[in-house]
Amino acid sequence: MTETVEHTVTVGKAGRARGRLDKVLAQALPEISRTRLKGLILKGHVRCEGETISDPSAGVKPGQVLVVAVPPAVEAVPQAADMALDVVYEDRHLIVIDKPAGLVVHPAPGNPDRTLVNALLGHCGASLSGIGGVRRPGIVHRLDKDTSGLIVAAKNDAAHQALAAQFAARSIDRVYSAVVWGLPAPLAGEISGNIGRSPRNRKKMAVVRGGKPALTRYRMIERLGPASLLDCRLASGRTHQIRVHLAHRGHPLVGDPLYGRGRRAGMKDLDQGARQALTSFKRQALHARTLGFAHPDDGRQLSFERPPPADFAVLVAALRA
Repeated sequence: MTETVEHTVTVGKAGRARGRLDKVLAQALPEISRTRLKGLILKGHVRCEGETISDPSAGVKPGQVLVVAVPPAVEAVPQAADMALDVVYEDRHLIVIDKPAGLVVHPAPGNPDRTLVNALLGHCGASLSGIGGVRRPGIVHRLDKDTSGLIVAAKNDAAHQALAAQFAARSIDRVYSAVVWGLPAPLAGEISGNIGRSPRNRKKMAVVRGGKPALTRYRMIERLGPASLLDCRLASGRTHQIRVHLAHRGHPLVGDPLYGRGRRAGMKDLDQGARQALTSFKRQALHARTLGFAHPDDGRQLSFERPPPADFAVLVAALRA
């Protein structure tokens, strides 16, 4: 049902009205995003003294009554997209994909289509019997947009529930390759610390009190000058877990734009090729290399492995050289 909201324009500083229509409504209705308010104005959902105002920059006067018709939010329905996928394994219950860096998993504001979900809808088609009554792939875990590697999706409710139960029980085998700054001490160990939203930057996660328990196991594979190649195993699956835990220990991922800014120690000792490889690597150096789980239908153990993509391999080779 459409909700009607009224707001009387008040007098601003120096006896003037508060300004443009979109700014007045943004201040009066903070529970509605500015983007949605602008859309409501453009679609003719705002009236003033009986007349529709469809210009967000229109001026308003003190005492005028603005009436906003706010329709109920409509759930986004992802559309199928014809996109190339690197399919590692597929049957009527599930599909395993080697996701490239740069591909978003779920549609969201800023990425409404051309995501992994859209690609899976296009690829799987009628083989999707439905998750919760909706014909869609069941994503049981996620990879960040710029993390490459293996991800599994269910094709039906039973497979989705069985895989989700394995993730909840922490029986899924997940190994990541990571290039981090510095040399961790000890060379193998565990990093534990509750992860939650950073109190300083709401766009970041952090090790905080009261967050969700998280455990990452790591092992150094190779020293790469000012960096190290690690294997990381997840015992839990929190947002940005590996990135947050390693940065918390002082060893952020090479190329991480969110948690690894400013880390260039030791670059002066590298040759030009290694410096160029580091400065041109624009994503976090993280790849989901191994994924193992019990098949949700017959229980057989499945294990898949994919080497890091070319950009990751070039980075490691340059640092090694």
